[in-house]
Amino acid sequence: MAGAILRVGIDVGGTFTDVAAVDTVTGESIALKVSSTPQAPELGVISALRAILAMYSTPPRFEHIAHSTTIATNALLGQIHLELPRVVFLTTAGFRDIIEIGRQNRSEVYNLFVTRPKPLVARGDRIAVRERMDHRGEVLVALDQDEIDHAIAAVRDRNPASIAIGFLHSYVNGSHERELGAALTRAFPQIPVTLSCEIDPEYREYERFSTAVVNAALAPIVSGYIERLAAALKDLQIDAPLYVMQSNGGLADAQRIASTPAAIIESGPASGAIAAADLARATGIERAISFDMGGTSAKAGTIVDGTVAVAAEFEAAGSTHSGRGVKGSGYPVRFPFVDLAEISAGGGTIAYVDEARALRVGPLSAGADPGPACYGISTRATVTDANVVLGRLNQHALAGGTFPIDAQRSHDAIGQLARDIGLSIPETAAGVVRIVDSQMARVLHIVTTERGLDPRDFAMVAFGGNGPLHACALAAELGIERIVIPKSPGVFSARGLLAAPLQTSLVRSVLRTADLTEMQLAELFDDLEVQARSVLRAQGAANGALAMRRTFDARYRGQSFELEVEGTKRAARAFHDEHRRRYGYCVEEEPVEIVSARLTATASLAPLPRATPANLNGAATGSREVWLDGRYASAPVYDRTGLDAETLLPGPALIEEADSCTYVALGWNARVEDAALVLERA
Repeated sequence: MAGAILRVGIDVGGTFTDVAAVDTVTGESIALKVSSTPQAPELGVISALRAILAMYSTPPRFEHIAHSTTIATNALLGQIHLELPRVVFLTTAGFRDIIEIGRQNRSEVYNLFVTRPKPLVARGDRIAVRERMDHRGEVLVALDQDEIDHAIAAVRDRNPASIAIGFLHSYVNGSHERELGAALTRAFPQIPVTLSCEIDPEYREYERFSTAVVNAALAPIVSGYIERLAAALKDLQIDAPLYVMQSNGGLADAQRIASTPAAIIESGPASGAIAAADLARATGIERAISFDMGGTSAKAGTIVDGTVAVAAEFEAAGSTHSGRGVKGSGYPVRFPFVDLAEISAGGGTIAYVDEARALRVGPLSAGADPGPACYGISTRATVTDANVVLGRLNQHALAGGTFPIDAQRSHDAIGQLARDIGLSIPETAAGVVRIVDSQMARVLHIVTTERGLDPRDFAMVAFGGNGPLHACALAAELGIERIVIPKSPGVFSARGLLAAPLQTSLVRSVLRTADLTEMQLAELFDDLEVQARSVLRAQGAANGALAMRRTFDARYRGQSFELEVEGTKRAARAFHDEHRRRYGYCVEEEPVEIVSARLTATASLAPLPRATPANLNGAATGSREVWLDGRYASAPVYDRTGLDAETLLPGPALIEEADSCTYVALGWNARVEDAALVLERA
């Protein structure tokens, strides 16, 4: 293997760091997994790159490295060794408590003792500045030099690691923020400064201030991480662009991310959905549900006409209930993100018996350390242990035979639960799987039926190390007729990093009724396009590869919330049509107000070469006893790499590969296609 030119995707998960690489000359693919290192996530990335380098006698050339990470989320959740730094927040006098007062929505309506998220900036570190703009951007109180000097002195006294500035109505006129920001940068060149007028130029002060503060709190952590990663790449003599997956499903240059870390809070989950969308387009699927079940969590999203669903804002580090985000439990962040529902349900999710002697599963996870009982350290049963007992997983080793396991430890761990609830060991294991399947089915309903979509109209793209094991049960629950399992499903999210484009999302506040002419709206978007082209070209995008998507947020005048509408022509008519589609009616006599203009600009990277699929015979590797309907029955085991195209395999059957195992349930057939393994009802 010499003279290779590699494009590499590295997805850091809670249990494993997944790697997908493609030789852009030959189309040859590499897929591998290494253990994650939660306390120092960059070490997992470097381990993965070392593993790739070890495969080659002549060092390959790296075209680029794309990376998704959970470091921003973990920092906000309070992970050890990722403590948030001290942040100073400068804001208009009289408004320093906005980030703590927030909105009136309560995360637990009937809990008299509910606590709000701890403010990211202590009250003593919120500095009031005498200045004022009105809602038209006109100066009411000028920002003078004395006030700037006072702010610099106050910051010096507090010695923060990061600074955020949020002034009233700066989304219309950010001159005061920029003036003070420039002065602070001159005074403290080593301290990052976040301006709310640049990070989130939209109205609603609480959400804008919160976004700026979150960005400021993450800046030292993320920039330090990127610096360490860049230094490690240099030590490995890897000279390649480093991109990071953003929450919106697009890549951005790592140095740009260092100054806008709030854009990568949902980096980890996004790459899997992007990979699923790419596979759906390749296989001609118009509507797909992406289902990603790894070692720690399960995530689901929808794909319509090859495009993943994206939302404009979310609450970082908030809690969830049955896969739904709980309003008021986190920190509002206004950055586009791939709209997924997520639940703590993975292979490492721990099963237990509660005080009422009822079997429970989750939300705690064994993670990579200590891992499931079969890994040889823990004695607590997990979903993986249940699948070992049921015969769905290899009884001797995982990861293509490279990771030995102890099946007897799985039986012992499940046996402890079985004794507590009075069932047999396989019955208890089946109960664990049914419970976790029920939990994940609710997540799939959230992204379909709760959003007005019929899951029966969708195919399911199932991936992650555990997704193919549970796909048939979930599809049966939702009435889905077709399941698509990609090659190397355990590292499929990393594959999404190879397919993702460079992307930037820009927004500008409008707050005008629909008397705004089409020409004025088009001119506004033209200005945003100029800015977007500059941003993408600075990151290496070619001029001819840019695609622009124009949308605007609109509402009936007096409403509190907006709908996103695509296009710029006949804005009021387009809004009425969208309102009718979403809610079943519209009020055409009511004036329409355009709140914000949004532009999503993408620059597609060179397409990946498609390797010629191999047709090999003799894929059957034996059989295994699998628990079916109250008894063990023999099921054939196949090596996926040896299956001929168009081979039809009736269930029950097990199809193993290096990073996952597909369970073809009774009543389903599996068929091999070039791009994927397709499961359909018999």
